[in-house]
Amino acid sequence: MNYRIRHHTEYHYAKQVDSGYNEARMLPRVVPRQQVLSSSLIIDPPPSDYRERLDYFGNRVVSFAFEQPHRSLNVTALSEVVIEPRSGRLDLFDGGSWEENRDALARSFDAQNLLARDFVLDSPLVSTQHALAEYGSPSFPPGRPLLEAVHDLMERIYREFRYDPEFTTLSTPLARVLTHRRGVCQDFAHLAIGCLRAQGLAARYVSGYIETLPPPGQPRLIGADASHAWFSVYAPDIGWVDFDPTNNQVPGTHHITVAWGRDYSDVTPLKGIIFGGGKMSLKVAVDVLNLDAAQPHPEFGQSDSASAQG
Repeated sequence: MNYRIRHHTEYHYAKQVDSGYNEARMLPRVVPRQQVLSSSLIIDPPPSDYRERLDYFGNRVVSFAFEQPHRSLNVTALSEVVIEPRSGRLDLFDGGSWEENRDALARSFDAQNLLARDFVLDSPLVSTQHALAEYGSPSFPPGRPLLEAVHDLMERIYREFRYDPEFTTLSTPLARVLTHRRGVCQDFAHLAIGCLRAQGLAARYVSGYIETLPPPGQPRLIGADASHAWFSVYAPDIGWVDFDPTNNQVPGTHHITVAWGRDYSDVTPLKGIIFGGGKMSLKVAVDVLNLDAAQPHPEFGQSDSASAQG
């Protein structure tokens, strides 16, 4: 599948911003089965300082700063990626039991396993509470294959939790999500990660996009898509395997990976510090266009050669 993604963020300030520093994690990374054909970050007003680097997790980070006064900020990420289908179906019985994987990860000194151990530990937004261990435990009876257990956990979250974008914010604790059984994709990913870590397993948070389709007979609405989140579990003999509890599916050719980390705080698409500005308003528009199924919308345009290319 060939996709073009436009992710536009627009800030308006009640008062003049004198200066500011920002970080963006909005450019897709190259991963198995995902090829990045082009990517650019267009910033208005043009920043006085612009740098790109890889963070600890290998995510692409653009840092930019302003020294000139401004009353608005527009950041647009334009990317084109190709997603290759998985070769064969995922075997949920492959890779041994969840206890064997847990113990192998704890004992191994292999470089990849050592890196994966970071994702067993608590992180700023996900701590291994007793309630999470209790909720996750029915999916992990003794001897159950790891991937089958994680798939069962994903299905339970999908069945038992209600998608409710009005219920949570970025700061809503997991305990509240678990008690009221509602939230959004970020909450469901954090919930699964907490349950897995409570079992001694390595799990990470993945941010990106997913292709959405309009209701039958209705046109696509440009800008009506949104960022998405899911999680991955680590098996020493297999590597990282993705699961999407919001949609109850193993991500395939419809999921586009941007970044991953311990939780959302590691992969925030855009954050920063400003001096001045007063009250602020924010608008975000995301569009994921399947180029194999539709013609590009003129609003997408082409990547600006003067902007950062990836």
